[in-house]
Amino acid sequence: MASVNKVILVGNCGRDPEIRYLPSGQAVANVSVATSTRRKDKNSGESIEDTQWHRVTFYDRLAEIAGEYVKKGQPIYVEGRLKYGKYTDQAGVEKNTVDIIATEMQLLGKREGMGGPGGEEGGGGGYSRPAPASRPAAPAARPAPAAAPSKTGFDDMDDDIPF
Repeated sequence: MASVNKVILVGNCGRDPEIRYLPSGQAVANVSVATSTRRKDKNSGESIEDTQWHRVTFYDRLAEIAGEYVKKGQPIYVEGRLKYGKYTDQAGVEKNTVDIIATEMQLLGKREGMGGPGGEEGGGGGYSRPAPASRPAAPAARPAPAAAPSKTGFDDMDDDIPF
């Protein structure tokens, strides 16, 4: 049975990326992304904002791009997968961690004088890691259904059917 581990975040960067290089030369960048939801308190009726912080890790070229273009406070779109881990803190207490390993990133909002891929103003740049060779192609888009079918359903069909 197939399984899916996919996360999509749209939020604001909480800090500038921290970029480092592993001994193998692989670039790694870490950033915090905040996502917020609003709800009304049932008792008081006032709006309550709930903010969640997510640790996002970028690798390779995506890490270098994040280190160059991502800034604190900037809106960002991130796709990736969840990775759970454990570590023991200085007091000897075992703690759990949840990281998003990013595979795609889209800078959102306006580009204020930033250069970059495409050089366009006002849009964000989309970046992703190369897809594995075994990744299936995206399905073709389906044509829109006819506006009003006739009684038989065949009266409005083209005669130029290629098969």
